[in-house]
Amino acid sequence: MKAVVCVKQVRTLGDEVEFTSDQRDVDPDFVELAVNEWDTYAVEEALRVKEAAGDGEVVVVTVGGDEAEEALRRCLAMGADRAIRIESVTSDVADPFTTARALAAVVGPEAPDLVFAGVQSSDSVQAATGTMLAELLDLPRVAVVTRLAYDHAGKRATVQRELEGGLIDVVEVDTPALLTIQTGINEPRYATLRAIKQANQQEIAVIDGSSDGAPAYRVRRMFVPPRGEGAEPLGDTPAVVAQRIAEIVKARLS
Repeated sequence: MKAVVCVKQVRTLGDEVEFTSDQRDVDPDFVELAVNEWDTYAVEEALRVKEAAGDGEVVVVTVGGDEAEEALRRCLAMGADRAIRIESVTSDVADPFTTARALAAVVGPEAPDLVFAGVQSSDSVQAATGTMLAELLDLPRVAVVTRLAYDHAGKRATVQRELEGGLIDVVEVDTPALLTIQTGINEPRYATLRAIKQANQQEIAVIDGSSDGAPAYRVRRMFVPPRGEGAEPLGDTPAVVAQRIAEIVKARLS
């Protein structure tokens, strides 16, 4: 059994933000790097499927520059067997489609039974890369998975997926397939100090991710929105607030 997990090292903004000189990105000094939360659940689920099978391999893959290797080493410390970094240092082409194309060129030849990805990333929140990757690989996919049971003998997965309004959809899918994993499906394990040290010494394969394809979009400019007039206090009690809201709505509709 082989599982490939697509992970991302996301950037978290602090209280203050400044942009690069070309105003197309956030200054690296004003962000913190971390593994995307959704992806940690995807890695944990892949590890559990492997452990249930009693044998197999979990490969983690990311797209990014040297700094992205920290995310891969976190996954190796959790228990992943191999890590691959697809070289990409140009931030203005890191849209979901470009990322999916780069991933497809690496994930496809691995010929995994299951491909995992987080539902979305906390920095861009587009929830698009996994779906695009499944299309490029011509794989069936199930999104927003909250429970997984994998039949190793029959090569079939039974999954529960989260729908709007708290509804749950139960789906059976033949593998290979791609699943995007929702937070809460499991409890990601903590890496031991020994595992962290071993992961720091493990080799990470680096593959050129350059592509002739055009990006899906380009960032033209980043800026802080102008400050508005500020909030208007509506009152101290629910009745007063409700009355004030009603007056504002009536005034806008008149």
